[in-house]
Amino acid sequence: MSNAVRLPASMTAIGSYRGLPVADPESMVNVEMALPVLRPHDILVRVAAVSVNPADVTRRASAPDTGEPTVLGFDAAGTVVALGPEASGYAVGDEVYYAGDVSRPGSNAEYHAVDSRIVGRKPANLTWAEAAAVPLTTITAWEAMFDKFKLTSTSTGTLLVVAGAGGVGSMLIQLAKKLTGMTVIATASREESRAWASALGADAVVDHSGDFVSNALAQVPDGVDYIFSPYSKNNVENYAKIGKAFAEICAIDGHAGLDLQPLMRKSISWHWEWMFTRSFYGTHDISAQRDILDRAAAMFEAGDLRTTLTREISGLTPENLRQAHALVESGRTIGKVVVTGR
Repeated sequence: MSNAVRLPASMTAIGSYRGLPVADPESMVNVEMALPVLRPHDILVRVAAVSVNPADVTRRASAPDTGEPTVLGFDAAGTVVALGPEASGYAVGDEVYYAGDVSRPGSNAEYHAVDSRIVGRKPANLTWAEAAAVPLTTITAWEAMFDKFKLTSTSTGTLLVVAGAGGVGSMLIQLAKKLTGMTVIATASREESRAWASALGADAVVDHSGDFVSNALAQVPDGVDYIFSPYSKNNVENYAKIGKAFAEICAIDGHAGLDLQPLMRKSISWHWEWMFTRSFYGTHDISAQRDILDRAAAMFEAGDLRTTLTREISGLTPENLRQAHALVESGRTIGKVVVTGR
């Protein structure tokens, strides 16, 4: 490590020894671990806040029973305290935010090692909690729109954002309205989630419970050009009816045996978005995620984006993380739940 402040030899992390229901006190426990050894491009971050995503819930519930703790956590915000020999763009003391790497130990710890190329500078106008709420969802929304759909500032048409009050949907609505010419139709089933999606800039909100197809086509009779899908199981036939000929769909959830045949006659394209692809495979353009987060930071500071934090829990403890996981696991959260460590 270079340019490091004085650091302890060990740290406290929160881990899972095996997949358990969130109500089980053993589902997440404190563990003492050695401080991470940095890879060449890494920075070491003193974690100030983490958020909980559906991916965290899934990973906790399926944690392997190996005798070694699985440290969960993706989204984080904190302060750089040490640099690997090839880390670039940061100095000790810098404030950063990032979404992490699924192939490495997570951010639910006092200190976290992360590749500097997927880290952005923390927006100066956001608190730790507000910043920790947004990296994973911002990157996912950005990659869906610009890497998969290839939208630009001059793009027009209609974008259907399923679950517009969710973490990714909340960022997708904002980014689409600020950076494209798209008409954004969000879906939501409850009064409070419909109000949230509208406040973020959705041009209209439709109910995805009940007769989803009729509700959507009542708003957009000619169908939509693009569909963002966080819930694809049992929805492919609906999308085939709602989408125009040559529409495009981007999904962020995987389901074994998903049948895409209903999309064929309309020549509807299907894209997958997994924001961990770049870090997992070490792609040549891995630093694109730093660029996304830095551009988003400028948008937050300019007032063009707002944080999606809706619930802040103080104290990075197993008890508080279990509470946050339970909230997300309920499927009824709006925006993001964050646990702060300091």
